[in-house]
Amino acid sequence: MLEMIKSILTHVLTALYQPFGFAVLLAILFMFVYLTAEEQGWKVLFRKWYLSFKNNKYFRRLFYLSFYSGMILFQTLLNRNMWANPLSNVMGSWGLYNENGEFTTEAIENFILFIPFTILLLWALGETRWKELGKCRQVLWKAVKIVFLFSLSIEFTQLFLRLGTFQLSDLAYNTLGGLVGGFIYWVCAKGKNKKHGMS
Repeated sequence: MLEMIKSILTHVLTALYQPFGFAVLLAILFMFVYLTAEEQGWKVLFRKWYLSFKNNKYFRRLFYLSFYSGMILFQTLLNRNMWANPLSNVMGSWGLYNENGEFTTEAIENFILFIPFTILLLWALGETRWKELGKCRQVLWKAVKIVFLFSLSIEFTQLFLRLGTFQLSDLAYNTLGGLVGGFIYWVCAKGKNKKHGMS
């Protein structure tokens, strides 16, 4: 009977603990919206949001970046079970097979996940002033640096909150995805620059 109570209590506390950080952020965000809506009215707020999305390119860029960042955070933090030892596999999986010899797509997922993120990030940061776009290595360095730090913060959050495991392979593949995303962005930016230069 005591074991059953202990098990129920553990499951309930785990269910409350896992989404705690997300719930705090969501509550803060909701209160900002609530205060704005109370001041201006809900109709005005929704209309303002709609018009901003329709007419403001920068607003749309930030919305897409926020949406995709939320998807990444859900995949890497919020949709995870608690681990007793988040340092149990620090090296992680570097290939298509894990340490048990089972096929896994984790490396490919980590790589692909950060390509669109980097493109959206550079786009939202205002690197779209095509004539001022720097050399390829400057764009790639910016992309790699930001993605590395973002990915490192995710890994440390997983470590401290015990959601998933801290893995160097995740950090490497995420950063590699950022490098490729930065290159794709730079190529597209240069193409747009040439197109605008011709017209």
